[in-house]
Amino acid sequence: MPHPPAPEIGLDPARLWLEFPDPEEAEPADDEDPEDPVDFVLEDEEDEDPDDEELEDDDQPAQVYRCDLTWLTSNWTCVYGSGCAGIYADRPSDGCCTLGAHFADEEDEARVTEAVERLDPALWQHSEEGLRNGWTEVDAEGQRKTRVVDGACIFLNRPGFAAGDGCSLHKMAWAEEREPLEVKPDVCWQLPIRRSYRTIERPDGTSYLEVTISEYDRRGWGAGGHDLDWYCTGNPQAHVGAQPVYRSLRPELVELMGQAAYDELARHCDQITGARKLIPLTVHPATTLARR
Repeated sequence: MPHPPAPEIGLDPARLWLEFPDPEEAEPADDEDPEDPVDFVLEDEEDEDPDDEELEDDDQPAQVYRCDLTWLTSNWTCVYGSGCAGIYADRPSDGCCTLGAHFADEEDEARVTEAVERLDPALWQHSEEGLRNGWTEVDAEGQRKTRVVDGACIFLNRPGFAAGDGCSLHKMAWAEEREPLEVKPDVCWQLPIRRSYRTIERPDGTSYLEVTISEYDRRGWGAGGHDLDWYCTGNPQAHVGAQPVYRSLRPELVELMGQAAYDELARHCDQITGARKLIPLTVHPATTLARR
């Protein structure tokens, strides 16, 4: 039976942002202590401003990370199988797998192809269909993706399958004691983290690449996000994790940022998670509602 849309917070709450130079590229000046902490950048406007405050550093590297600490210190967790209502009301068991997964590039598809060659049919409900007729397809815009079979991704095991429902590639990763990011399409393992890029031009004519690590809210799906009946990042039902996002999704963040940048991010997150009563912007609104 279709379910009503779950309560969801607004998409533009006040946020706490952190900006820091990429540790892999930064070269501290001779009179600069590389152990000095990087200051926070507080942002309490609803929309991101291209003129956000920058770190004042004469040796600013070519790349700067801009991280949404409100999201990364939230208690969001994937609740597939334990509260996820599915993005479409008439397919609650699909989670966010109804549409299939678009490949980011040829390397992404090649990595998944290697994984499929090892995928045990005992873990993959639609293995016969996938091996006989293929597991990829091209959408109306010419983009390559995983096939949709019987209304959802070909790798999604349905309820009642012997190996359990859920992503068969994810199950294979567990069986091989690998991280799921090693075998799943990029779009699958990155959700609901969003990494985006933009070039920032300074008034003095110099520029740098800004890498933003933030929440992949329903707007990340483009115009189609308005059609989703349920989406997890803004729903208190999904903000019940035992660990904050920056810890529970550590492997994914390391893959997206690199180890050095992740360590810098985690250091700041560790500092503020003990000071939330003093810095309310660090508490995600959906996490707050989940605790009531």
